[in-house]
Amino acid sequence: MLVEQQLIEKAKGGDAGAFNQVVTAYRKRILGTISRLIGRPEDVEDVAQEVFVRLYYSLEQLRTAEVFEPWLYRLTINASYDYLRRSKRRPEFRMADMTEQQVIMADSIAGGKRNVEDEEKSRVREFVNELFRHVSDEDRLLLTMKEVEGLSLKELEAVYKVNENALKVRLFRARQRVLKAYQAAKANGKL
Repeated sequence: MLVEQQLIEKAKGGDAGAFNQVVTAYRKRILGTISRLIGRPEDVEDVAQEVFVRLYYSLEQLRTAEVFEPWLYRLTINASYDYLRRSKRRPEFRMADMTEQQVIMADSIAGGKRNVEDEEKSRVREFVNELFRHVSDEDRLLLTMKEVEGLSLKELEAVYKVNENALKVRLFRARQRVLKAYQAAKANGKL
């Protein structure tokens, strides 16, 4: 845990300073998780804000401080799901919809030099995101938490509220669907 249980109890009791310390301690981790789950850097802050607002209004419902982290992950996942559902209803922006300043910024960013390592990371990230587009949001979230965030099966059990065997089956099936997407991309020459 990133903070002491007593600090969580104080925040739960309405101490604004304690709540601020909890937010500060978990902010970077939550932003990273959301960034990997939704895949749109420009919306990460908004979703994180929603997570912390939900945390503020529901903290008193937390039974014990020991389950705080899985509970916070669940809030994060739910907010990310809500964002993904909303974004499916919104139309995508086209280049023609951008202001001239946004186009200039995009051109300057795209024209900037990157070092070889950044380019490789970007290519791998794009490839993984492309594979994830061919699987469900649930599969993507589960695999991201397990493989990228490094959550253990016990932590995932607490987040998903299922037993370890059911979780292993979900992980196996999610990995199989990603593997099929990979094989299809390879067969279509997209690799």
